[in-house]
Amino acid sequence: MAKHKSSNNQEDQTLYSSTEALEASQAKEAGSKFEWHTGRITRLGNFEIAGGRQVTIIWDEGGVMSQQEEITDEQWEIFKLAFMTTGRLAILSDQEGEKWMRDYRFLEVMR
Repeated sequence: MAKHKSSNNQEDQTLYSSTEALEASQAKEAGSKFEWHTGRITRLGNFEIAGGRQVTIIWDEGGVMSQQEEITDEQWEIFKLAFMTTGRLAILSDQEGEKWMRDYRFLEVMR
């Protein structure tokens, strides 16, 4: 891992030798209880009459989550991008049990 200072700004940039090293570093920075969870978006819907947006995700760890409403504009854009490309999604969460399936604070599209 190598750290670099950008000439345009003074933020740290770090290079990693693998995606696993990057994921571990991101989880460490977020907090000790954070873990990555990955899945595939299988359905997207926009139901104005029924109250809003809907996303269905099949998680790699097992389980299916379908959520309607309470999806922010920013989250919706990430869900749409994932659905239109690889379908793959990752979240970083510290929630226990099955609560992590609805924790979209750290949300990423995967290639």
